[in-house]
Amino acid sequence: MHLSARIEQDYITAYKARDSLRLSVLRLVKTAAKNTLVELKRPGGGLSDAELCAVLVKQGKQRQDSIEQFRAASRHDLADKEEAELRILQEYLPKPLDPEELDAAISAAIAETGASSPKDMGRVMQKLTAEHAGRVDGKSLSDLVRAKLAS
Repeated sequence: MHLSARIEQDYITAYKARDSLRLSVLRLVKTAAKNTLVELKRPGGGLSDAELCAVLVKQGKQRQDSIEQFRAASRHDLADKEEAELRILQEYLPKPLDPEELDAAISAAIAETGASSPKDMGRVMQKLTAEHAGRVDGKSLSDLVRAKLAS
C-alpha cells in the first residue's frame, strides 16, 4: 500500500473513531503534502512515497524543534503534546538505522566516494542522505561522519 493511501485510510479511521490527536496530525500532514504539490506546481496530482516521506521528515523535525523550545521554556504540557504528535508521525516514517547499520553505511559511503578528510564530508553526506532518506537524522549523521573522517 502506498504511503499516501495508508495516511488517507488512517485519517478516515481516526475520524470515525473520534481520535482527535491522530486526526489532527494526519490533517496537518495532508495539508503539508498539498502545499508541497502546489510548490512543485502539480496541483491535483500526487506525491511519490519519497516526496511524502520528505514531508513527514520535515513535520517530524518541526515537532522536535518545538519540543526542545517548550522544554527550555518549562512548558512541559505543550512538549508532551508535541511528543505525542511526533510518535504518530514516526509510525509513517521508515524504521531508523540502528547504530551498527549506520556505522556500516558511513564506512561504505566513505569508501565509495574516496573521502579522506573532513573536506570531503559534503560528498559523503550527499550519498548517505540520498540512500537513506528518512532513516537518519542529519545532525547526528553529520557529527558521526565528521568524527569518522577526522580519525
